Amino acid sequence: MKIAFVGKGGSGKTTLSSLFIRHLAAAHAPVVAVDADINQHLGVALGLDEAEAAALPAMGAHLPLIKDYLRGTNPRIASTETMIKTTPPGEGSRLLRIGEDNPVYQACARTLRLDDGAVRLMATGPFTESDLGVACYHSKVGAIELCLNHLVDGPGEFIVVDMTAGSDSFASGLFTRFDMTFLVAEPTRKGVSVYRQYKEYARDFDVALRVVGNKVQGPDDLEFLRAEVGDDLLVAFGHSNWVRAMEKGRASRFEELEETNRDALRALRDAVDASYERRDWQRYTRQMVHFHLKNAQSWGNAKTGADLAAQVDPAFALREFTPEEGSAAAPAQGTACSAAR
Repeated sequence: MKIAFVGKGGSGKTTLSSLFIRHLAAAHAPVVAVDADINQHLGVALGLDEAEAAALPAMGAHLPLIKDYLRGTNPRIASTETMIKTTPPGEGSRLLRIGEDNPVYQACARTLRLDDGAVRLMATGPFTESDLGVACYHSKVGAIELCLNHLVDGPGEFIVVDMTAGSDSFASGLFTRFDMTFLVAEPTRKGVSVYRQYKEYARDFDVALRVVGNKVQGPDDLEFLRAEVGDDLLVAFGHSNWVRAMEKGRASRFEELEETNRDALRALRDAVDASYERRDWQRYTRQMVHFHLKNAQSWGNAKTGADLAAQVDPAFALREFTPEEGSAAAPAQGTACSAAR
């Protein structure tokens, strides 16, 4: 299951995404955690010190390797140089699974132990001063978009992405790549402003969006959020001494998190699990192709010197599969086709 945490800067989305990751890990679920924010703080929120977090490999720096692996033997992709962040898989492409070992994880992921569980942690890489004037942060998060386009995942396994603040992900199709998007909102007018942007733009793409209130101090705060976001409000988090200690580098075991906040994390997990029933791999693939063709026309063809629309395999659609099948995709008409491994 693919989960995004979004919200305005300072809303607490990184803190809540790290708590949710810990919650999943404590249940021994397979988890890949991804820091896709411009300000890379997820590693620290998960217990790394600053030096350890800074030493995480940047996915953006390994983009050639990622492209080469995912391309596989797909005959529609002439070279890795013609792959862009929205390039969809087709027959011959290599696909990713949450729990497997592959060159992408070997290069970009590090295993992080969390109390009784463990997660794979990846980071897109920070936007540095050297990028100014010559690069766009979307090119860095393009690595995770490409991976999500090639990911086949099932219930009970999770990829959790801490997204960049605000509505910046609307610059690409990344916001449509998730089974559930949790928008973290404080009980203030600014706190719900990003919600309105997300709600309006995501409506046309059937994005599953739930609001998670944060820094809620009492009934008045809760009533404010209900009035502003209505039924989209899923749950609210209040003050946490455990989180305050964690932010000071003095965190105790996760099992000591306040029960009210643990209940809120269970509500998030329940919402994610329930979203599985609404999965539509055909729609997911159509959206992938939609944004690829849009990017190809607006800038991709000119940048690569190739007709990127030709990369679309009309007989291909992602689907869930079991390891015993040895296949990770199916044509749109339902006949199985093998993905190159």
